[in-house]
Amino acid sequence: MMQMDRRPYMDEFEKLLVRMNTPRVMIDNAGCVNATLVMIDSARKDRILLEAVQVLTDLNLLIKKGYVSSDGRWNMDVFHVTDLGGNKLTDNNIINCIQHSLGTIRNTRSKSIDGMTAIELTGTDRVGLLSEVFAVLSELKCDVVESKVWTHNGRIAALIYLKDCDSGCSIEDSQKIEKIEARLRNVLKGDNDIRSAKTSVSMAITHTERRLHQMMFADRDYERSANIKTSGECDHSPLVSVQNCLEKGYSVLNIQCKDRPKLLFDVLCTLTDMQYVVFHATINTTETGAYLEFFIRHMDGTPISSEAEKQRVTLCLRAAIERRASEGVRLELCTMDRPGLLAEVTRTFRENALNVTRAEISTTMGTALNIFYVTDALGNDVDSRMIESVRQGIGSDCLRVKELPFRNQQKGENEEQHGGGSGLGGAVLLSLGSLVKKNLYNLGLIKSYS
Repeated sequence: MMQMDRRPYMDEFEKLLVRMNTPRVMIDNAGCVNATLVMIDSARKDRILLEAVQVLTDLNLLIKKGYVSSDGRWNMDVFHVTDLGGNKLTDNNIINCIQHSLGTIRNTRSKSIDGMTAIELTGTDRVGLLSEVFAVLSELKCDVVESKVWTHNGRIAALIYLKDCDSGCSIEDSQKIEKIEARLRNVLKGDNDIRSAKTSVSMAITHTERRLHQMMFADRDYERSANIKTSGECDHSPLVSVQNCLEKGYSVLNIQCKDRPKLLFDVLCTLTDMQYVVFHATINTTETGAYLEFFIRHMDGTPISSEAEKQRVTLCLRAAIERRASEGVRLELCTMDRPGLLAEVTRTFRENALNVTRAEISTTMGTALNIFYVTDALGNDVDSRMIESVRQGIGSDCLRVKELPFRNQQKGENEEQHGGGSGLGGAVLLSLGSLVKKNLYNLGLIKSYS
């Protein structure tokens, strides 16, 4: 009996598998007058929306509008993005990076930590804590290569990447690692945090900000908002509401808050950590703020079932939005890196009763590029004379005062269709964006798609 050649069929099957596992990405600058359109068409998989938004935010792009629609098996996501200046994307390197990163999204990983040791810290925040942490690391001959530190509701979470000062490599000595952990745990405990102070060595390759959200969520920082208020909290507190759409089987989540970079990423991190799945969403930003609406379910397909759960979702999402929106003056340090630099700088902050509410530490080609947000001990704005005194103590030529990293200075939202797009690519992508909105409208999930 003749053996049939099955290879052509296998080729078609392999092509189908590739299409199912490889998102299709389209980018166009003609379909919208004031933003670049990014459309992602993919098979529905857990966390793919979060990973797509992570790619865009890691490139320092702003998501001005967005539409997410899923029919259960396929996703279609359309984002209107700009650079930090509110301009369309014109750099071909950025555009190519978006296409490559989104097109291989299932294979994306964050930066490798090869050659570094990652230390995770959580505990009760206090004035001078960061100074004590960096002093211990300096004493133990650890070089801080990179670090990000967040504080919220009296809690602190830090992810610190270290090298051994002597070898210039990751710390392999298990006894030294144990000593580092023990010393830092004692610093975090202070006099009144015996239970919740935690230190650990992370061996996994992880996205730093993604991990910080997980650490603060696990530390339940959202539960302390009733007892601790930060400066300006009443003016900038996000509005979050949760309702059930029983006829569609969804829970509807609405968020209204001040717009800022990485807002959507922060919200999606927490929804993912809470084991919710986003089926449909609309994102809109204007000069007055950001407006986000999500249609979500538990991973088992059920909506939120109780008022207590709704309250927990509200608290957790408020915390997710507030963690990055630190109050305080932004100070930027740019100088040649040297052993003990961070210990010296943060000691100067402590001696002047300045509290570090957020920090971003990086080292590039022997140059330290560090950002600190500081307030006074009570969380209020720091007097300009105090800031000048600190600058003189550290070096006014290397420590500069900057405004907050982002202020929404857009003159207003232009009509997206005004001026129109030209060319086949613009027409196709604009049509796809309209299709997503139309699907949301037909499902009764938005009031209009015109």
